[in-house]
Amino acid sequence: MERLRNLLSRRPPNAIEVAVALAETLHRAGRTDELDALLAGGGAWLEDPRAMLFRARLEAKTDRPKAIRSALEVFRTGNHPTLRRTAGFEAVRLLETEGRHDEARAVAANVHQATTGSVDLGPIERDIAASHGYLDEVAAGAPCSALAPSVVQTALVIGLPRSGTTLVEQMLDRHPAISGIGEYEGVWAIREGLAAAGHWPDGLRTLSTDVAARLSREYLDGAAARRRDGAAWTFDKSLYQWRLLPALAAVLPGAAYVHIEREPRDCAISMHLSNFHPRSWSFTRDLAATRRVIELERGVVRRAIEVLGLRAVSIRYEDLVAAPERELRRVLALLGLEFDPAVLAPEENRRTVLTLSFEQVRQPIHAAAIGRWRHHAKAFDASWDAVCGASSPSEPGSSAS
Repeated sequence: MERLRNLLSRRPPNAIEVAVALAETLHRAGRTDELDALLAGGGAWLEDPRAMLFRARLEAKTDRPKAIRSALEVFRTGNHPTLRRTAGFEAVRLLETEGRHDEARAVAANVHQATTGSVDLGPIERDIAASHGYLDEVAAGAPCSALAPSVVQTALVIGLPRSGTTLVEQMLDRHPAISGIGEYEGVWAIREGLAAAGHWPDGLRTLSTDVAARLSREYLDGAAARRRDGAAWTFDKSLYQWRLLPALAAVLPGAAYVHIEREPRDCAISMHLSNFHPRSWSFTRDLAATRRVIELERGVVRRAIEVLGLRAVSIRYEDLVAAPERELRRVLALLGLEFDPAVLAPEENRRTVLTLSFEQVRQPIHAAAIGRWRHHAKAFDASWDAVCGASSPSEPGSSAS
């Protein structure tokens, strides 16, 4: 922020972009008074359509209906797909807050129609098919693939978007021995490295120790560079782990996993009403496609943990909210760490959050989002019964691992 302010004071040729970057940073940091002052300070950047969105965000503090109208106006008239999408989902969020749930879902449908790409589950389906094929072989007695050296003090989340992964990370990051490293791209780099060498999605059996060790080293070096000074553990919150568990077992043997699940309909509607990348997460535009992804995730994760003997603990979002100390004690026991009360106050974490949950995790732990799907019950038919009736990863208070 200091650098952006200094640059802006020099009236550079790119002053509009600098002001927008500063405004977005202030918004993400929750520094609304400073954002208000930036808007009140005038300047050419206020003529930019993006400034209208920041005005709407400030209006939401005192006049949500007006903020909704402003955000929808940006969606209708914006000159860039990203701006239109951001403004549209800002309106969706505010409509939900106002209790106007049917309107929120209708606006989300319009935003998806205008800005989200077509749904392509092919890459996900191929990853999961490869995983199950490998798990079939291991379950039948085949040895695991060549392994890299065992890793230590490395933990990763396993979970879908909007399942509580950011909350878990922000809680664990409060522990003096654990450093959250955000949505680190290291796991995706492992996938790309394996694919380039012909080992993924098929060919994991031919993985050599040398290649596995190289990919492991590259991941660990990047994670260490992001680790907070003084912390021993890194916690990776990226959302691709569930698609690559056999590959990670080969490249990062010994890593610990925190598996989190949430009520499927709550998870699905939260994804559908949120601004995910329109291509990478295109399935969020369609609840049927989202249901299919949830089914794939639940089918492969539980099986992989068991067949591969992963060092893992499974928790439910609902249990984490209801009994945070109990559930965090289970997680910390997996890591061999003592409980620290600081983990129960994630809202006091000042580490930057770049995910869609950045506002929620700045609040004390609460249960307001549990049962959210009931406001949208008409969007869920009997096709959801099977996945919603599937057994949970663990009963409350259990010590599944």
